[in-house]
Amino acid sequence: MTSLTFDRYCDEIVDQTERLTGHVRGADLSAPVLSCPGWNLGQLVRHVGGDHRWAEEIVRTRATGPIPDGLVNDLSGYAREDEAFLIPWLIEGAARLSAALRAAGPDAQAWNPSAERSAPVEFWARRMTHETVVHRADAARTAGAEFALDADLAVDAVEEWLEYSTFPEAFEPAPDLPDLLGPDRTLHFDATDAGEWVVDLTGERPVWRTGADKATATACGPVTDLLLYFYKRPAPTIVTQGDTALLDLWRTRAGFWLEAPGE
Repeated sequence: MTSLTFDRYCDEIVDQTERLTGHVRGADLSAPVLSCPGWNLGQLVRHVGGDHRWAEEIVRTRATGPIPDGLVNDLSGYAREDEAFLIPWLIEGAARLSAALRAAGPDAQAWNPSAERSAPVEFWARRMTHETVVHRADAARTAGAEFALDADLAVDAVEEWLEYSTFPEAFEPAPDLPDLLGPDRTLHFDATDAGEWVVDLTGERPVWRTGADKATATACGPVTDLLLYFYKRPAPTIVTQGDTALLDLWRTRAGFWLEAPGE
């Protein structure tokens, strides 16, 4: 369940992309993006544009299975980008994705990586909105620009993350990671300007809800920084208490779907 409308997502894909271009205009595109090791600023922009085009093809063709995503993550050939080409290319891709989503409507069916079969394309509207948001934060930090985000958009991105944290890949036993679930394991996230959430790890699978409760570990701060904290981006205002190792383990497990380098 999402907290924003489908049309809002379609608008935000374009708006967040335009804001991203505002961060990178005139910036050094060869500057390394510290939060995306191995990428420079130009490659980050290329990744976002590739994501938009990849999702647009899935939505437009109503794909019933995965399509090649080389344009998204094969960035070795884009180490020296030209701003005069890259920025219009990025804006065009966002516009094409937004148009394809609107043409399809939220209930049209297409493949997505979180579903066993075709599912509503509203998934792509939400996912590409927040994909663009987080990488806009990366671009702003790299370019030395200010990053700000509407609170309701940040809340929706936080809740998208919390939903992913309940997928089996996020909690089932893994040979290289400690067990996540267990007695007396609850997390409390307090967005001081937007709301609170509890993640219960004591059952057979994680369960999250809005609200507050006693917890094994807590993370507290403005909602935009809480979002960046989830994505393991710099979030200096976030204060953690309690079992911080459990918080770190949960963030790692909940981020299982960020498979590509730099995501």
